[in-house]
Amino acid sequence: MKQNDLKAHIIKILDDHSVGTLATIKEGKPFTRYMTFFHKGMTLYTATSEKTHKVNHIAENPSVHILIGYDGEGANDSFLEIEAQASLEDDMDLKRSLWNDKMSDYLSGPDDPEFIVIRCEPEKVTLMNDGEETPVTLERE
Repeated sequence: MKQNDLKAHIIKILDDHSVGTLATIKEGKPFTRYMTFFHKGMTLYTATSEKTHKVNHIAENPSVHILIGYDGEGANDSFLEIEAQASLEDDMDLKRSLWNDKMSDYLSGPDDPEFIVIRCEPEKVTLMNDGEETPVTLERE
């Protein structure tokens, strides 16, 4: 698969799927949780409270792993494996652009002082279970 076609296919999966797993590392052990992701191009964002374990893990080790795209229809569902470097973002414009009322279960609003955004900048994106050409990895630009 050509890199341009692969990138377009990856963006389509990101457009169609918002829930995935985010894995962090603490003391050499993986910790995984489901998160809702938003994306701008290939960069993924997810909202959380700064008082969560994942924020502490990322502060110590910014390497994260994301799985996104699986539909639950069977073993051959296509999905993405993403290796990324995470950073913690406190930009108010970004927080307002990502805010939705579903977040009010754990945050009071975009101005909540505990609201933080995790930005995940991919280093490696691999398309899985999408025909005989997969797995196939998008080369870094």
